[in-house]
Amino acid sequence: MREQELPSVSTATNPDGDARPLTSAVEASSVLRRAPQYPPDKPEGFSVVGKAGPKLDSFTRVTGQDRFADDIFLPNMLFGKMLRSTQAHARILRIDTSKALALPGVVAIVTGADIPVRYGILPSSPDEMVMALDTVRYVGDPIACVVADDELTAEEALALVQVEYEPLPAVMSIDEALRTDLPQLHPNPRRTNNIHKEVHLEFGDVEAGFASADRIFEDEYFFEGTTHAPIEQHAVMAQYGADQKLTLWAATQTPHYLHRIAAAVLGMPASQIRVIAPPVGGGFGGKTEPFAHELAAAFLARKTGRPVKITLTRQEVFYAHRGRHPVRFKLKTGVKADGTITAIHLQSWLDGGAYGSYGVATTYYTGALTTVTYKVPAYKFDGCRVFTNKPPCGPKRGHGTTQPRFALENQLDKIADALGLDAAEYRKRIAVDPNSTTVNGLRVTSCGLRECIDAATERTRYKEKRGKLARGRGIGLAASSYLCGAGLPIYWNAMPQSGAIVKVDRGGGVTVLSGTSECGQGSTSMLAAIIAETLGVDPSDVSVCYGDTDLTPVDLGSYSSRVTFMAGNAARDAASKARHLIAQSAAERFGVGPDRVGFAGRRVFDLGNRERSMTFIEAAQLAEARWGTIACVGSYTPPKLAAEYKGSGVGPSPAYSYSAAVAEVAVDLETGEITVEKITLAHDVGRCINATNVEGQIEGGVYMGLGEALMEEWPFRAGEHKIPNLLDYKTPTSLDTPPIEAIIVETDDKEGPFGAKEAGQGPLNPVIPAIANAVADAIRARIHSTPITPEKVLKAMDAASGTTLRLKKVTTPSKPSPVPV
Repeated sequence: MREQELPSVSTATNPDGDARPLTSAVEASSVLRRAPQYPPDKPEGFSVVGKAGPKLDSFTRVTGQDRFADDIFLPNMLFGKMLRSTQAHARILRIDTSKALALPGVVAIVTGADIPVRYGILPSSPDEMVMALDTVRYVGDPIACVVADDELTAEEALALVQVEYEPLPAVMSIDEALRTDLPQLHPNPRRTNNIHKEVHLEFGDVEAGFASADRIFEDEYFFEGTTHAPIEQHAVMAQYGADQKLTLWAATQTPHYLHRIAAAVLGMPASQIRVIAPPVGGGFGGKTEPFAHELAAAFLARKTGRPVKITLTRQEVFYAHRGRHPVRFKLKTGVKADGTITAIHLQSWLDGGAYGSYGVATTYYTGALTTVTYKVPAYKFDGCRVFTNKPPCGPKRGHGTTQPRFALENQLDKIADALGLDAAEYRKRIAVDPNSTTVNGLRVTSCGLRECIDAATERTRYKEKRGKLARGRGIGLAASSYLCGAGLPIYWNAMPQSGAIVKVDRGGGVTVLSGTSECGQGSTSMLAAIIAETLGVDPSDVSVCYGDTDLTPVDLGSYSSRVTFMAGNAARDAASKARHLIAQSAAERFGVGPDRVGFAGRRVFDLGNRERSMTFIEAAQLAEARWGTIACVGSYTPPKLAAEYKGSGVGPSPAYSYSAAVAEVAVDLETGEITVEKITLAHDVGRCINATNVEGQIEGGVYMGLGEALMEEWPFRAGEHKIPNLLDYKTPTSLDTPPIEAIIVETDDKEGPFGAKEAGQGPLNPVIPAIANAVADAIRARIHSTPITPEKVLKAMDAASGTTLRLKKVTTPSKPSPVPV
């Protein structure tokens, strides 16, 4: 079967509302080499748990919530390794697994022919397979999976698998992807090049806006691709039980999406698959979609009847990628003499790598949020994402909005300088207003942008320093905004985005069940705090059960900074219902109305006479006697915010957070070396639920932005990633990290849980342009690409002084844009 003939996974919901696949996987045909004495004879493709280990059925299997996925071990477990392509682009002519299968300890090997079903995290891009069938599209593309009794044997077997390739021309850049004389990575009769997605939108009268401008500024920028570099590598453990149910323990930020895709790819009812997300050792967007190793482990566990574990090496994490897109920009802004923006035209070209991933959404995100920070009366956006023979790009912290923020904030500083304006006051004057609507139809509720700018600039004495420091020292400001969760789910439906169950027991303990994934951002403590505040108990009285598709209601996952706003609102909804039942019972005892019952300090009392009170335990028992078991369900569905144009589903959010960062730097004028001396960041978090967690998220965003600004890059040579390891891929160490001051700005959003908004991704976005603007202040020259290296600093200073050495100019493709929507 050729790739072009393959069935693809349908992501449409069936009429009865469940997530069963509409197209089943083809029955497996892999060769199974059975280990001595195990497993017993059984139907091909199905199995029971073997004699070598204890039975782990759906009632006794461990949850794994106290361990990372890589730490989970089950008896009789097999270890898997993925064979990956050594070619950037080639046809697979032959795969010979016979020598590998003959190696003692090897139990099974599967290839793309065994799971020939297309899938993709977005319904619009089902272009991936668990393993390549007849074409590999990047160095690292999975080709086969070996499982053996131990990891070393599995690695040895990989070297014995023989693959014969027919090399194809590789597409390694945006310019090459736009050409029509190179092969298409994904055949598309509607195109002659490798464009994946084009977006062309126009709002307001852009032509008139530029015509009315006193000054027009046009610049080109390049933002380098980067990877997530989480401490924990990707890992999965799969077990197929005697009850014919499959359990996956996976390092995932989105257990619901993995559950949904696994059911479709494996051809199993979703009710027979359980996905558990143990604590994830860092994700940053890199673990938000189903990966080949997760689906391969699930298939092989079902095939062999034994638990299968696959842990990616650090090099494989670089190949799995889904990191930040490299993006070129052309930015044109028209302004009045006082700096008022009259029109913006933003063009972006994204290098998407070999597969779709979240790329359609990313393309929209490079333009959608431009209008949410500053007032823009007329706006035109052209976006283009292309396929290249590189590891696929996807969402990284700040998904799609970090790159254009670098360009916009850089240019705004340039405009302020040209017009003789104070950069801070200028940003405050053009900032969006609370409770307003942008030109592209995005609703803004609370907005603390001006307060953030004031807090950060006053703390650093920005106005006293900018433009007045000695050459070689500089200070820079940038501002930004971000989502509090996407307004629409990945697969559109009318169901809630988050659900929660709150149970109150007779001993005063409270349990909340939520489908979120804890990846270090503090979602469990946030949920506990919301429940505790609602019921008047201590957070230590609250247990959080999370990320288990058998036990918890659906939550779409930990991405797009959605957990506090969406899962928090669902948890508060459930807790409020439990509170109402307890309040009614207590009110009857007090002889007052339920609205006069208060909850605090583990006590329930009459607000009119606090001497009439009882312990929370007594109130819970009273309520249970009156109503039965106290267990309540809550959910959250965002308001309908999408406008009436194609693409309006990307960008709307129930609220937006705002940030302002000030960077202070020293630049060695002889070597170009940059030392960041301090970063101060103020973040509008709505109402702060946990100050320690918020400060931690701000500091994490600053740290990540520091690396992307100064050192991280995604280079390729001859089709291969030059530095797929953490020795050569540079990220900041503790010695590189400057003092960070986090300032929490509260605005109390009316729709957030207790007024809260996000803090996970927004604080990263202003850091990179703030550093760029500080460097410009120090060297009196601007650098339009990341990372800002010493070489670029020296070339920029030479260019500014008129010497012969010039900084290479960022260029953008000359492809004309079609008529916008």
